[in-house]
Amino acid sequence: MSLLSAQGLVREYPLPRRTLFSPREVRPALRGVDLEVQEGAVVAVIGESGSGKSTLARLLVGLDAPTSGSATFDGRAVQGSDASLRWLRRQVGVVFQDPYSSLDPRMTAGRIVAEPLRALGIEGDRRALVAAALADVGLDPALAARYPHELSGGQRQRVAIARAIIHGPRLLVGDEPLSALDVAVRAQILDLLRRLHAERGLTIVLVSHDLGLVQRFAQRVVVMRAGEIVEEGETASVLAAPQHPYTRALLAAVPRLPAP
Repeated sequence: MSLLSAQGLVREYPLPRRTLFSPREVRPALRGVDLEVQEGAVVAVIGESGSGKSTLARLLVGLDAPTSGSATFDGRAVQGSDASLRWLRRQVGVVFQDPYSSLDPRMTAGRIVAEPLRALGIEGDRRALVAAALADVGLDPALAARYPHELSGGQRQRVAIARAIIHGPRLLVGDEPLSALDVAVRAQILDLLRRLHAERGLTIVLVSHDLGLVQRFAQRVVVMRAGEIVEEGETASVLAAPQHPYTRALLAAVPRLPAP
């Protein structure tokens, strides 16, 4: 069953005019993207910087509006103002790249994790819900009293994940959620995402340039170049026998240690 889909998504950004009377040019970020994400799947979107992968993720969850085309979540159109997309916010959690910049330094970890509960008007014992969410991502609930600068990079990203899952979403979107972490912490967060996927049945869309991560975690992979999907399919098949020259170039660019 398809949970998330895109039909002909186009996103263009206006550029500054070169002169006062010259026509305004646009920069295309997406060029008619079609995509289907099945419920419960883990899908990775890969490509070089500027390929449109983050723009696609933002459009899929209503953080930006397309120039043309449409996106749907569980058959319902993703369009309108923030107020009209309140139903979607209840279904989606988002984890951004840099855990330090995505967390408000003036708020404690507990208040940060509780943000979705307040924004969505979810009733209940919020302190208990925050403690449960922190424990679920492997953090001591006592850390709720600390500020982001008092936490390590891995702890901050776990706080960001706790915020993304506290309201029980069906879809988790990660925009390079591991790239700002060191190798050891990255492995721990990857194990956490695997567990959350297995225990909660989450659908996960992961934007990443880390092909090693994609190979270990994603079931399907979508390859983007210059705002278009050039190849997609089962991860093992695409990475073992890529059909598009661009995918082959991406794989060839991955650094490898020489054989001993």
